[in-house]
Amino acid sequence: MNHPQHTDRAHPSRAAGAAEPAAASRRRGGLLPRSRPARRTLIAAGTALAVLLGGSYAATSIMNIPSPLDLVRLQTTPPSGWGELFPARSIAKAGHTTALPTSLQAAPEHVPWKGKRITFKDFLSKTRTNAFLVLRDGKVTYEWYGDGFTADTRMPSWSVAKSVVSLLVGQAIERGKLRESDRLVDLLPELRSKGTYDTITVRNLLDMTSGIDVDENYSPWRPFTGTARMMLTRDLRTFVKDHRDLTYTPGSQASYRSVDTMMLGLILMRVEKKPLAELLSEGIWKPVGATHTATWNLDREDGVEKAFCGLNATARDFAKIGQLVLDKGSANGQQIIPEKWVIRLATPAPHRIDNWGYSAQWWRPSGGNGKDFSAIGIYGQYVYVAPDARTVIVKMSDHGTQQDEQETVDALRSIAQHND
Repeated sequence: MNHPQHTDRAHPSRAAGAAEPAAASRRRGGLLPRSRPARRTLIAAGTALAVLLGGSYAATSIMNIPSPLDLVRLQTTPPSGWGELFPARSIAKAGHTTALPTSLQAAPEHVPWKGKRITFKDFLSKTRTNAFLVLRDGKVTYEWYGDGFTADTRMPSWSVAKSVVSLLVGQAIERGKLRESDRLVDLLPELRSKGTYDTITVRNLLDMTSGIDVDENYSPWRPFTGTARMMLTRDLRTFVKDHRDLTYTPGSQASYRSVDTMMLGLILMRVEKKPLAELLSEGIWKPVGATHTATWNLDREDGVEKAFCGLNATARDFAKIGQLVLDKGSANGQQIIPEKWVIRLATPAPHRIDNWGYSAQWWRPSGGNGKDFSAIGIYGQYVYVAPDARTVIVKMSDHGTQQDEQETVDALRSIAQHND
């Protein structure tokens, strides 16, 4: 998630130039020659534009981020389309997939919303939902897709990827490749700083208590700093090496920072000697019987996975991740994730973030009965798990950057309890 205040993207418009009066624009059926001052103005404007564009291309090249035209394309593409705009590595499915059984039920007529009750249809519309799926007892009881989306559509999950990285960390710990007490710089020695940074542990990264100073910035108007810059960079390894300042002593408090998950991804790739996409395919995707090949966006062609986001898959396959966690790490007769790791991620860590519980890259939202938890991504992505209702809900959206998260969770809670 990119917790709690999201603002919708704004797109700048172009002002149209004024047309010349018809009487002044023609003479004897041909265009009038422009005056010298007008020609000088056009030449100056063209030169300024060329300098501006040249400078922009030079700047983006130096910063190792997409070109100005690519940045424009990003800003004018809805979040649900970003997965197709970056290089990606495939996450292979198994030869034998497992279809989700279906037992359809009607959706609730109304859900709570900001102190009122609105229709379920209005809820989907207000939060710009693209896909909505409910699993109860492992069966699909409700499934809906917006225009242009289907059960076969691969959609970006944004920070839901963080929660999936957590599952891979749990597997690595179970295999003895990693410990929560391990120091970051012992695993990635090229990051040693000879300062307090060197005390950061895997546990700090899991619970967002590292204190690494990379601002959680998503503003389209400030794309060159913080998380926005990390999202755009074509060299993630250099980015994290260049950002080793701290805002507080590791472990002393918690603050949501995507860079912490990026570090976990780099650690996994180092200790497992495999890219994240391969780890996910072999460790989770194939064992749960995912029905579609997924992708994980990279910083560049054949580069490094954006561990903090960039995982693209169908709603049904994300639902299988939720069901895996609901079933305490078990799927298709196998213990895929250690049960003790599911207990770890479902139990809030000591430090809260924005008044919500947080643990091992999973959220424990305020309110409710204190038993539910969720993977949450920017723009309204949810893999919500309600153990007491035996329910998993997947919601994929094009909502604001950090918007209506508590209200959305309250609605999901109500839906989970519907007809239970």
